[in-house]
Amino acid sequence: MARSSRHPREVRERAVALVVEHQSDYGSQWEAIVSIAGKVGVSSESLRRWVRQAETDAGRRAGTTSTDAEQIRELRRENRELRRANEILKAASAFFARELDPRLPRS
Repeated sequence: MARSSRHPREVRERAVALVVEHQSDYGSQWEAIVSIAGKVGVSSESLRRWVRQAETDAGRRAGTTSTDAEQIRELRRENRELRRANEILKAASAFFARELDPRLPRS
């Protein structure tokens, strides 16, 4: 499940596209980000992070892609569920072993 965001995905994608399209009009990418962030109504830092993530997803910057990050989150969630289920099964197994073994004292 993706995190909810203050800004819709379409706004994020459009803001990043504007930075990519117009960064040659500015002295640096940061100047483009600051200018476009003000026009779009988001913070400069948010837009900077969106641009960095878009560059990572496109393979132009090293880092974890959005797809990989989502897969990692899903695998961690699944791992937690499996560990919890395993603990329940261990407890049930111990309980039934005590109940079915006449040599062991019952609690």
